Formats: sequence, C-alpha cells, structure tokens
Amino acid sequence: MSESLSVLLTNDDGIDAVGFRALYDAISEFAEVIAVAPANDQSAVGRQLSSDVAVREHELGYAIDGTPADCVVAGLESLCPDVDVVIAGCNKGANLGEYVLGRSGTVSAAVEAAFFDVPAIAVSLYVPGDGDTPWHEQADDTEDFREAKRATSYLLRHALGAGVFEQADYLNVNAPIADGEGPAPLEITRPSRLYDMTAEHDGNGTITLYDRIWERMRVDDIPDPEGTDRRAVVDGKVSVSPLTAPHTTEHHEALDGLAEAYLDTV
Repeated sequence: MSESLSVLLTNDDGIDAVGFRALYDAISEFAEVIAVAPANDQSAVGRQLSSDVAVREHELGYAIDGTPADCVVAGLESLCPDVDVVIAGCNKGANLGEYVLGRSGTVSAAVEAAFFDVPAIAVSLYVPGDGDTPWHEQADDTEDFREAKRATSYLLRHALGAGVFEQADYLNVNAPIADGEGPAPLEITRPSRLYDMTAEHDGNGTITLYDRIWERMRVDDIPDPEGTDRRAVVDGKVSVSPLTAPHTTEHHEALDGLAEAYLDTV
C-alpha cells in the first residue's frame, strides 16, 4: 500500500487514551492519519448520535465532544471527507461476540463508516484481567498493544488491495495483550453466540446487571467452538471477523401468510 493512503482514526476511550496513541503512531509510519476522536471516554455508547457537537483542534487532529458515531459523521462529512479507510481503536478491552457488536462504541464507529461506503476496521485489545492487577489497570503502555498494532498495520497495508472489502463492510479485530513472545497467529473468525447476562434484584429497588462472560473467560469456562472470535483470543490469537453493516433479512412464507390475512382479521 502506498504512502498516499489516508486514514480517519477514531475510538471510544477518548483521544488521549494509550491505545489510541499506539495505533496513531503505528499507522503514521506508512499512512496519513487524521484523528477525529471523542474528547472524553465514550465507551459502550453504541451508535448514539448527537445533533450538535463542539470540535477543537488537537495535536493529533480533532477532539469532538461527542460519540464515536458523531466523530465518523463529522469526519467523513466535514473534517476529512476524502479518507480511504476508517480505523476505530485501539480499545482497551475486547469486543467479542454477537451481543457486543451493537453496544460497543468502537465497533459502532466502524459500522457508521460502512454506511458511508468507506472501509473500516474496529480494533480492540483483550486484557484477561487475571492475577492481582485489575484489568483496567493493565495495558497502560503503548508497547502492550504490540499485537494490535502489528495486525492493524498488516491489514491496513493489504486488505484493500486484496479485495477484502468487496465482501466485508468492516473487520472486527481483537488482539491479545503483548506477552513478550509473538507475533500471535491471525485467525479469521465469526462472532460467538454465547450470551450470559444476569440480573439480580436486591429487594430494595435496585437490580444489578452483570455480564458473566468476562468471569468465565478468565477461568476458560467458555463453550465457544473453534472458529469463533472469543475462542481465538483466549487461545492467544488475533481474531479478525469480516462483517457487514446492514441488518439482513430473509423471505418468510409465514409472514407472507400473516400479511395476506391482515385486512380480513383486524
């Protein structure tokens, strides 16, 4: 890929996040990178969109007082409309499984780009969270993101020319945290369908919602088969899921029958 490649880089952890800087520095070695990212942490906001957002110049590009989806729309429609690709990340914390895709601000930024017909890659780092150090206190150095940087740079250099985005609208990439060895293998995956949310009522007006997936991942208590994104990262691989943005639909004869009978029954 030539050095003329231009990239809009966004995220949901905020423009000053260490994972964002890790990707910015890595991609800048061979491409023009324009940062259009949230001024503050916007994790798990999905594709939430604002009507008006404040923008200010930042040493890396532009900081937006808004969501990742805001950043993509503002970037592609106003600030840098001629970029070749959108990269979202690197998020500290994995975005794995079908149930996460609509929640993640990182993935949602890639989805937003796809509706502009701009290729996109969402990138996240799997931080196991085991041991004595809580997961959110880990991965505090750009070198911890080496696997994510390596995989993203490789895909950015080669995926466009290989025709990947003729079939996929965006790629959801999840990389393991750097362990001093590597490089980690890259595996093409599909999102896991495992879902394990619980809700507990304390009897005093509060219900606690809890995602048990992360706890189960720490003890390898996941039935995900080979070929799924979660199994790949737990096994120390870089997961790359090629995905499409629009919701799909199929012909359903049962619904045809209900439609035909509607006016006769209401």
